[in-house]
Amino acid sequence: MIMDILGSLGAFGGHLVGYIVPFLFVLTIVVFFHELGHFLVARWCGIRVLTFSIGFGPEIAGFNDRYGTRWKISAIPLGGYVKFFGDDNAASVPDHEAAAAMSEEEKAVSFVHKPVAPRAAVVVAGPVANFILAIVIFASVFAIVGKQTTSARVDTVQPASAAQAAGFQPGDLVVAIDGEKIESFSDMQRIVSVSAGETLNIEVERGGVHVTLKATPMLRELKDNFGNNHRLGVLGISRSMAPGDIKTQKMGPLQAVVAGAQETWFVVDRTLAYIGGVFAGREAADQLGGPIRIAQVSGQVASAGFVALMHLTAVLSVSIGLLNLFPIPLLDGGHLLFYGIEAIRGRPLSERAQEVGFRIGLAIVVMLMIFATFNDILHLATS
Repeated sequence: MIMDILGSLGAFGGHLVGYIVPFLFVLTIVVFFHELGHFLVARWCGIRVLTFSIGFGPEIAGFNDRYGTRWKISAIPLGGYVKFFGDDNAASVPDHEAAAAMSEEEKAVSFVHKPVAPRAAVVVAGPVANFILAIVIFASVFAIVGKQTTSARVDTVQPASAAQAAGFQPGDLVVAIDGEKIESFSDMQRIVSVSAGETLNIEVERGGVHVTLKATPMLRELKDNFGNNHRLGVLGISRSMAPGDIKTQKMGPLQAVVAGAQETWFVVDRTLAYIGGVFAGREAADQLGGPIRIAQVSGQVASAGFVALMHLTAVLSVSIGLLNLFPIPLLDGGHLLFYGIEAIRGRPLSERAQEVGFRIGLAIVVMLMIFATFNDILHLATS
């Protein structure tokens, strides 16, 4: 096993340039817009912004704007931060001693001295910016390139599959699943992939007649085009590739934005369903990936073209926005949790309670990073 891992890491290192450039491109865009959300709302709320950094650690390059904010690129490109006046560090942990010694003029532009509502608005603006970025990317692709769809028509039915057991036949057109309208094969896949072991009521059109079938997708491990393994629910049917079943639709601006929002919500819904499945024991936690996996996937997707890379950027933007909303101290959601408690109590938590909370949050974040990196290494060894 050790030799397999070392060999896989060596192969990964051989592809490092091909992975690292797309990885930095994707991550920089996502991080920049996340921090830009914090920055713009902070400025709007009259909070002084000391630093806007892409990356952590020593500064590589930077400049000061006319408001005194230091914009910089730092040596470790795995994230970024915005530091406000009154913060003790890049995680927006308040410096209570410095805050107590501030003058009235300084308090007016200090993050820690602002009421709960402006602070909460600044914090939530980062994840919201990620969701907006994803919608814009998806909408741009749909408007400029178009959205290719394949009708949900069955071409073949695999023997001993869930579809055969349910009575599917070649030529069936899936029109609804559990009452939800199906307009493409992808719509069907999205529902089926997260429904392993669940009985679905599937309405099909067969020879002009609507027939309802009951099917229970089976959990299968499948490889994607890049050799990555995924455990998904499957029916055991293939799509029809007849000319009349394939179309590319370019959308108008409003339609593209609506479709972009729907695509963004699908990523949110699928992510939450997966996390819920992990806690319920229906999903395996080894699908959680870290920087190594993201770098690998970025390089693989980049080989498929710029549009595919932008699609990955949108998906990653949604994922990072959603992750930051989890109520874990140090993350945006943890700050929002503290502000919610403060709003209910009428006063903030004690310095000691906040310190303990941030330490717990740091431990959780570090453990998640270690776990994700461990998964990445095992994934390299088995791919």
